[in-house]
Amino acid sequence: MNKMWKLAAAGGLLAAAMTARGAPAADEHPAQMRPFNLPPSADLSYSISARQRGFTLNGEATLSWRQGDGKYTINTDSRVALLGKLTENRSTGTIDSYGLAPNEYYDKRFRKDPVTANFDREARTIGFSDGKKSYPIKGGEQDRVSISWQLIGVARAAKDKFKPGSDWDFFVVGPHDADPWTFRVIGREKVQAGAAIGTVDTIHVLREPPPGSKDQTLDIWLAPSLEWYPVKLKFIDNDRDYVEQTLEKITRK
Repeated sequence: MNKMWKLAAAGGLLAAAMTARGAPAADEHPAQMRPFNLPPSADLSYSISARQRGFTLNGEATLSWRQGDGKYTINTDSRVALLGKLTENRSTGTIDSYGLAPNEYYDKRFRKDPVTANFDREARTIGFSDGKKSYPIKGGEQDRVSISWQLIGVARAAKDKFKPGSDWDFFVVGPHDADPWTFRVIGREKVQAGAAIGTVDTIHVLREPPPGSKDQTLDIWLAPSLEWYPVKLKFIDNDRDYVEQTLEKITRK
C-alpha cells in the first residue's frame, strides 16, 4: 500500500517526476517569469478512485485555495475508506512578479512524520527539514502543491499560447529535493465531472517522466469555463497502478 501513499501525497493534485528533453541541472535552473492571472479563491471537493496492487480503493480529497492581498494559502488532504486520512499538504506564501512565491511547503503522509521545505526569501535559498540539500532562489520556483495553481495562473494569462503541443517549464520543490518539470498541452477534451457539475469542456495537460524513470505520469484536465480549476487528475505509476480524482463540488469564496 506504500504506493497509494506516494500517489495520493500530492495533496490530491500533484505528483513528482523529472522532466524530459534536456532539462537543466537542478542547481542551474533559470528564473521563470511569465504573465499570470490567478483564479478566484475556492474550495474544491474531489472523489478518488484508485487501483493499487490489484485492490480498488475509493475516497475523497479536499482542497482549499485562497489568494488575495498579496498572499496565498493552499491546504489539501485526502482520505480513503477504512484507513482515514492518508495525506495532508500545505503551501503558503506571497504573490510577486513571478506569480506564487512559496514560503513553506508542508507534506504529511500516512504513518510518517511531516516534512517541510522552506523558502528563505532574504537569504534566497531553499532548504529542507532533513537538512540534506539546498537550492538557490532565482525567481518563479514552486512546490508540489503550488505548482498546479501557478500553471493555472499562467494558462489563464497565456490564452491562445496555451495550445496543443506547447510546453511549459517550471522548477518544482518537493519534500526532500527539487527538479525541473515540463507540462505539455495535449488538447481539448470533454470530461464527466461529478453530478453537480456535469460534462465539462477541458484542456488536457500532461506531465511525463523521462524515459527509464520510475516516477509517475500526471494528467490534468483544466476547465476554462470554471475559472480553469482542475476537474480531473490522474496519476499513473510505472507499473500502471493509478489514482484518479474527479471534481465533485466547487464552493466559491
